[in-house]
Amino acid sequence: MRSRTEGVDIRRVVAAICLILAGLLYSAWVAEFFLDTGLDPTTSFLSELDARDQPYREFFSTADVVTGSLMILAAILGFLATPRRRLVVTGWVASGIFGIATIADAKLPLECVAADDPSCPIEPSGLFPQLHHLHALTSTVAVFAIFTVMIAFTVAAFRYRLYPLLRTLGLAVLIVTTLATAWLLIADNLPGDHGLGVAQRVQVGGMSAYLVVLGCALRLGVCPSPQPNSTVPR
Repeated sequence: MRSRTEGVDIRRVVAAICLILAGLLYSAWVAEFFLDTGLDPTTSFLSELDARDQPYREFFSTADVVTGSLMILAAILGFLATPRRRLVVTGWVASGIFGIATIADAKLPLECVAADDPSCPIEPSGLFPQLHHLHALTSTVAVFAIFTVMIAFTVAAFRYRLYPLLRTLGLAVLIVTTLATAWLLIADNLPGDHGLGVAQRVQVGGMSAYLVVLGCALRLGVCPSPQPNSTVPR
């Protein structure tokens, strides 16, 4: 499906737009600074924004569902419109999994927020909270999936000489997001809060930024396809 005048693959353009929109919508949490959520951004987790007992649950939940839907569409179109190389395919498959997990995350919210409701049980933390709550499981799958997306496409950009933007800005975003994730995992297993809310917001902000960068890189295109007789790493 190409434009006759410019030879543009419409599938790639739509996939790029979906990624950019998904990245922006995945940052819907910034609305907490303009809404009276009653939660402290330095100590609360983002999943608490759309807990069942929260006043703006529908807004944040809908943003996640739309984000997930856009990611699934981007994964399908991207897979069809980009080179069938191992790392690229891995990135698109992980994008689809991230989309599905994000939708499930919104549909399986926390029941309540302990900070607002003394009767609400404190959610388990540690490395494997997903063993205790379905929401933690879907969140864990989403995080693993989007990190797979980020790593796969960044490595592909270097290995296959694709998407120059991912070799610069994309790599920088990946490093910042990885550091924020390390901060979050370490702090979550220490006494006290240690800015857990800040760490998670930097982490998710980095994930959102990477989706936008990936969409821009995809829209700008790739290097010319190799000649039939050339050898291309897979």
